[in-house]
Formats: sequence, structure tokens, C-alpha cells
Amino acid sequence: MQQPEVIWFPSSDGEHPCAGYLWQPQGEIRGVVQIVHGIAEHMGRYDHFARYLNAHGYVVCGEDHLGHGKTGEAAGQFGYFGRRNGWGLVTQNVHTFRQQMGQRFPGVPYFLLGHSMGSFLTRTYLCRCPGTVNGAILSGTGQENPLLVAGGKLVASLIGHLRGFDTVSALVHDLALGAYNRQFRPNRTTADWISRDEQVVDTYLQDPFCTFIPTVGLYRDMLGGLQYISSEKALSRMDPNTPIYLFSGDQDPVGANGAGVRRVYGYFKDHGTRDLELKLYPGARHETLNETNRMEVYADVLDWLDRHCK
Repeated sequence: MQQPEVIWFPSSDGEHPCAGYLWQPQGEIRGVVQIVHGIAEHMGRYDHFARYLNAHGYVVCGEDHLGHGKTGEAAGQFGYFGRRNGWGLVTQNVHTFRQQMGQRFPGVPYFLLGHSMGSFLTRTYLCRCPGTVNGAILSGTGQENPLLVAGGKLVASLIGHLRGFDTVSALVHDLALGAYNRQFRPNRTTADWISRDEQVVDTYLQDPFCTFIPTVGLYRDMLGGLQYISSEKALSRMDPNTPIYLFSGDQDPVGANGAGVRRVYGYFKDHGTRDLELKLYPGARHETLNETNRMEVYADVLDWLDRHCK
């Protein structure tokens, strides 16, 4: 089985190289799907899904964010975006890779698919680079209460100023991600919340690119990103002609079991998005692309892509 092509490119921070990945189909190309991965994971986890889309004529690509995957390995530090403007740096890297892949595959429809934190980055991209993609797919998205977001950002910022933003805090990590697992007590593992598929969970917990604790700097940056993408200033910049598809599990704590996903749907609807779809999968948890019904999810994504490539 052919491995994806690894493409290194300079990060927007001017310091580190970023690792990009490219899966190419055989024969005619219908479109390009750029995946924007989530927190504490990497592009390698999307290999099975990428090959599925390849088999149906889609190029799949994506980069390991700063502090993640091969990008973090090359820098010698995981879970850290940068000293300042980390959210902007990662968003710019997504845009840089989109430009590179657009030049490599000109004239075909181009889509972003963001999962979890990657969905927040994709939403940021849609506000900052409106009209530059033919559609966006949001997996496992959500929007926390503004007071909780502001409080979490304040705690992360205070600890960062005291100890350094490249340090980790068990308190901040538990507030941000640890609470998600409580919904599934009694817990078999610390990551029961990501999928009902125990093999997926166990593989995730054995992956050295997934087991690090993100720094307080990354949490500060991500929470700042969540504030941005729920602001009127940002939302008003989106292109209403960009089609949006949201999908999630109705037992995904990141999306408040569907309520947070519907809130994000409302943001797009209220700001004029003309082509907007939402699907919640009964019983599914956070990673619907890695759920027990993953092939159903794959087929639904493919159907949406096919309809928007015409």
C-alpha cells in the first residue's frame, strides 16, 4: 500500500518546518479535501478515511499543526503553538497549505474538513479567508458558554504568565478535556469519550503523537480562537455562498450532545449561509469518522462532496 507523500513547508512562525501530507487517487480527480486535524492528534490518523475518498476520485491532504505530529517532532516540542499569536500562526499554515495544494491541483473544487479543534480553525479560516474554498465540512464542532471560555482563557493566561506558556497544567487540562470523559462513567480508559470503538480508543492511547498534554499556551490560544469565531465581527466576514456541512455524534461532549453543534449551525444560518446542512448520529461520540458506524459517516461525507462538485 502506497504511503502518503510528505511535503515539508516553512511555518508562518518563521522558525519551524511544517509536515504536510498528500494522498492522491488513481485516475480523474473530482476535488481536493484538505483535512484540519484536532488537538493532540495528527494527520496519520486520517489514513483510512483518506484512502476511502481517494477511491472515489478525491485528493486528500492536510498538515500537522505546530506542536503536533511530525511538525512537533521536528521542533522537539508537542502541544505548543508559539510565544504569541499561536492561533493566527496555525490558521495561516492551513491557508499556506491550501494555496500550495491549489496550485498543484488547479481548476478542481477545493474543500476544508475540520475536526474538533480543527473545526474551530476551519471556522476561523472561513472568517479570515472568505471565498477561498468551495465548501467546508465541520466534524465534532461546538461552542462553549462564553463565560466558561473566558474563565478558562484567564486561568491559562495567569498560569502562563507565572510559569511560562510552554508549560503544562493538569488543572487547565482537566478543565478543558478531562471533563469530557465524565459523561461515560464508569470509565474504561481516559479517552472513552472519543469513540464507542474500543480498538480506536486503545490505538489512540498507544500513539505517542496523541498522548501529550497540551501546554497552557495552546489552551489560551484555542480559547481565544473560540471567542473570535463566536464574535459578530468575525461572523460578519464569512462568505454566505460557501456551503457548510456539520456532522457530529449526539453523544459528543465537545458539541454538548448536539446542542453546541446546533448553536454553531445557528451562527451560520443567522449570517446568511445559503447552503447549510447538519447531521447528528444517534449514540456516536466525538470522533464520528472513527465510530462504530464510520462507513455510514464516510458515505454521507462523500454524498455531500459529490453533490457540491457538480
